[in-house]
Amino acid sequence: MKVSIVGAYNTKFGSFVKRDRETGTVEDQKSFYELLIEAGAGAIADAGLEAKDIDAIWVGACSPSLFLNQEHVGPLALEIDPEGLLFKPTTRTEGACATSSLAIYNAAYAVASGRFKNVLALGVEKMSLLDTPGVTHALACCSYWPTEGAGGMTFPGLFAELGTAYQEKHNISDDQLRTMLAHVSALNYKNGIQNPLAHFGPGSLPDRNQLVTAEAILNLPDSGKGSNPMIAPPLRLHDCSLITDGAAAVVLTSSENAKVGFKHAVELSGVGHVTERMMLKERQGRLHELQATQHAVNLACTEAGVVVGDLDFAEVHDCFTINELLCAEAIGLSLPGQAGYDMMAGKFNPEGDCPINLSGGLKAKGHPVGATGASMHALAYKQLTGAPIGIAAKGSPEVAMTVNIGGSGVTNCVSVLRRIQ
Repeated sequence: MKVSIVGAYNTKFGSFVKRDRETGTVEDQKSFYELLIEAGAGAIADAGLEAKDIDAIWVGACSPSLFLNQEHVGPLALEIDPEGLLFKPTTRTEGACATSSLAIYNAAYAVASGRFKNVLALGVEKMSLLDTPGVTHALACCSYWPTEGAGGMTFPGLFAELGTAYQEKHNISDDQLRTMLAHVSALNYKNGIQNPLAHFGPGSLPDRNQLVTAEAILNLPDSGKGSNPMIAPPLRLHDCSLITDGAAAVVLTSSENAKVGFKHAVELSGVGHVTERMMLKERQGRLHELQATQHAVNLACTEAGVVVGDLDFAEVHDCFTINELLCAEAIGLSLPGQAGYDMMAGKFNPEGDCPINLSGGLKAKGHPVGATGASMHALAYKQLTGAPIGIAAKGSPEVAMTVNIGGSGVTNCVSVLRRIQ
């Protein structure tokens, strides 16, 4: 696709609320609206544009009606600059945790069609106003409600099904899998504490407690203060991503225009957008792998004209640690059943041939569901243009991949990003 990112911005991710445990009141310290405006204005400025130069806006937000009683969020983007953006078209996308990758894709298609010259795509979510049961319910609405959410199935439970199937398929013992998953957590924490925008960034709990080795995580008690309790076997607390607030945005234009009118350009060279059947019960017998993600990877690589060996780094969807292993295998970085062993061997560390989640991933950077895809693209853009946020990819990276997944492997969005300027 001859469309490029020419500007990007990522807000700080975190839990921006203050709770009074005695009264139960919650004070919003950085609102959904503030996050949206910060990200959008930041991306426009990063591109060297003014709001009046933006022809259309796509806004990704997964479940604002449940998280904060707000629907019809597309028009809120005009508040980035009410004068410069007045009367510009806005559209909202939703695709569970892949929501803002869909915003980027639809914005890119609009540019590619020739309808618009410069387009803003952003993702935003404010999750922390709800308590944990409230967040769990909101996210469960992204499952197949009649047989999953309504029956009490949570997303940890759904991904636990994938983990169990993977474990059985490859004859991995409980202890082996626990060790593999601890290595995933440790790598993401170690990367995340060097990312100043991460929810679990510098000075956070993993940094203070030095949870940067698998041994440190494996040594945590099963219960009590500072524990790592089982959430949904085989997944424990430190296998789960964070309840996070945040936003991210990118500006897109044609690659032709990018080369002549902008300082930096990272082309969206290949896109794979693939949908799997939503119900886990309809995927029995193939839950041990992300078949739809594999298909999306193949589509993106074919369009971009690259192979896995061309990738300098990847940002993948580690909503749960098991999914990072499944993503590594779907990309082709590991053979089936081998990603955990490769992880333990350090293959995906920052010094590896294709590091995974230099940002800290969803596990450490945070997972504001509607903003996750845009964040992956924004931070990859920064890496590829020589302005990394957090750990820098080694050398002078040119090609990256983002793997963003909505639901239990359902909405699969894979991008190949290539620096062209």
